[in-house]
Amino acid sequence: MGAAAHRCEPPTGRSLRLASPTLAFEASLCGRFVRRYKRFFADIETDEGRTLTVHCANPGSMLGFHRPGAQVRCSTSDNPKRKLRHTLEMMRVGRIWVGLNTLRANAVVERALEAGTLSTLAHYTEITREVVVEQGSRLDFALRARRTRTAYMEVKSVTLAERGTALFPDSVTERGLRHLEVLTRLRRARKRALLCFLVQRADCERVAPADAIDPAYGQALRRAARAGVELLAFGARVSSRGIRVERALPVVL
Repeated sequence: MGAAAHRCEPPTGRSLRLASPTLAFEASLCGRFVRRYKRFFADIETDEGRTLTVHCANPGSMLGFHRPGAQVRCSTSDNPKRKLRHTLEMMRVGRIWVGLNTLRANAVVERALEAGTLSTLAHYTEITREVVVEQGSRLDFALRARRTRTAYMEVKSVTLAERGTALFPDSVTERGLRHLEVLTRLRRARKRALLCFLVQRADCERVAPADAIDPAYGQALRRAARAGVELLAFGARVSSRGIRVERALPVVL
C-alpha cells in the first residue's frame, strides 16, 4: 500500500464529518452467529435458543466475520414468496456494528445523493439506477443535471478492515475488475466516471485496495485512477435502526 492519498473526498487526505439522513430499516431479530455456508445461507442461534437459517446477502468471502458466538441482528420479511424470512444484516465487532448486507450499500449512497450530502455530486438532480453503459455491462447509477455531463457511478460495499484501514475486495473479484475496466473506458471516452466505496463500519479512517487478496484488482484500480476515474469513499454508521453516511474518507493507493 502506497503512502499517497488519491483524489477523493475529502481533499485533505483526512476523514471529514458529514451530516446525512439515515436509511432506516428494522433489524429486531437478535442472536449469535453459528456458521455461513453455500454462500447465501447462515445459521444463527436466537436469544430464545432457536437455531434459524437466514439469508446472507453478501457475495464476498466475509473474511474476518466467520465468528461463532458473535452478536448478530437480522431483518424480517413478510413476503410469502421468500424461502427464508430473515436476512443477516450486521455483526458486532468490538464496540461497533458492521453491516454485512451488501444490498444496503446502494440504498445508503442513493439516500445521501438525494439529500445532497456528497458535496462534489450535490448538483445532480436526477438519479437513475442500474444503467446499461455497454452491451452486457451495467453500473449502479447514472447522475444527471442540466448543462452538466452525465456521471456514471459504481458502488462497492466494504467490510474488511485492518488497523483502521478498510480493504477491498475481501476475495478475488472478477466482477469488480470488469466494473473498473468499464469505468476506465468511460473516462477515456471523456465521460465522468466514479467508483464509490461504502464502508459499512465506523472504525476506519481510510480505504485501500486489498493487494494481498486480489493484486489484479489493486493494479486495475490504480490504472483507473490514473485514467481519471474519480475514487470516493464514505464511512457509514451501522445501528439496529439503520445506516447513515457519517464521514468522507481518503482512498490510499
